[in-house]
Amino acid sequence: MKITHIECHILVVPDLNEKATSSSQDNIVVKVHTDEGITGIGETDTGPWLAKAAIEAPGSHTMAFGMKDILIGQDPFDTTALWDKLYTYTAMSGRRGAVICAMGAIDMALWDIKGKALGLPVYKLMGGSNKKYIEPYASLQPHGETVHEYGDSLIEWTKKAKALGFQAAKLECTLGGPYNHNGLKGDDRDMTGIIAACREVVGQDFKLMVDVQYLWYDAKSALRTIRDWENLDLYFLETPLQIDNLSGYATLAKEAPMRIAAGEWQNTRFEFMDLLDKAMIDVAQPDVGRVGGLTEAIRVCHLAQDRGRLIVPHCWKTGIGIAASTHLAAVAPNCPLIEYLPAELCDSSLRVELVENPLIIENGKISLPVESGLGIHLNLDAVEKYSIDKQVLV
Repeated sequence: MKITHIECHILVVPDLNEKATSSSQDNIVVKVHTDEGITGIGETDTGPWLAKAAIEAPGSHTMAFGMKDILIGQDPFDTTALWDKLYTYTAMSGRRGAVICAMGAIDMALWDIKGKALGLPVYKLMGGSNKKYIEPYASLQPHGETVHEYGDSLIEWTKKAKALGFQAAKLECTLGGPYNHNGLKGDDRDMTGIIAACREVVGQDFKLMVDVQYLWYDAKSALRTIRDWENLDLYFLETPLQIDNLSGYATLAKEAPMRIAAGEWQNTRFEFMDLLDKAMIDVAQPDVGRVGGLTEAIRVCHLAQDRGRLIVPHCWKTGIGIAASTHLAAVAPNCPLIEYLPAELCDSSLRVELVENPLIIENGKISLPVESGLGIHLNLDAVEKYSIDKQVLV
């Protein structure tokens, strides 16, 4: 089997809101075609135009090859060899950032091809599962033009997540910092009140996590607030500091009353080595697309497992990425949860429509996939509907 062609589809919702901190409004879907008629599908969470350029741009010399040029004619079963080849021969323009993200979408598609060719779900090819099901958590990003509206929205979404059958949820509670939603200006006391109210409505048996999205500049500022959250029984606190403040993360990992999680932006296992060994995080959060695909994500799982740490994959795109996260979670014994955006709590029509057969949650659990490959099917009407070729962006 040989790779014959690579398609990159940039998709954007027509009502794109550039002030909203949500990459569920756009996407790049990568389709890898073979000479045996089998096509693999992948996606990644980065600027779609950047990822497309990383794949399609021609190379100029032996250390700056174009990805497409490297892949055409290769055997898609050679996932590890192709990952290493892409990493090495794009090194002068890549190694991190959009190039690794683009590699992640390609690698995801290659695993999809292998599974389809062999008639097996991807997790079977990656070593098989020691679990009977995967537990998703509802990832909640509320709305509101004021702090009060924002808090009320998050409380209602938390109640609805529990009513939908979820047994865990993560609160995107960001009233300041680089990710503050719609320019909201709240303080740490506002945030504490909102989180406490969410805990009250779901009770103590519900797993609750909080993402403050790089809010605090230093560990002491974070500790001043999060020590007050000990009685809220948070499963983890995500990205409290700027991601490169490794010593600050190490302080929080030692002194915070809950687990510290990070890694959504990280590219390759090499960056996770820093998070695990220098920042000493408790929960590593590789995004399958961003980290470099399933080939690299499982390496990160092994690194965390060897150090006695947890894996909870980040996923903020569509059913494609959720499927990849599910296969990863099935294989990794140290992965208790995956991130999941419920369609009922997502305002991105692209996110809801792109996959025809999204994984189903029953009683707060996702059954192990049974279809071959990633086990998902693109809605081709949605691909056409959201293609930038079909709309004018202003």
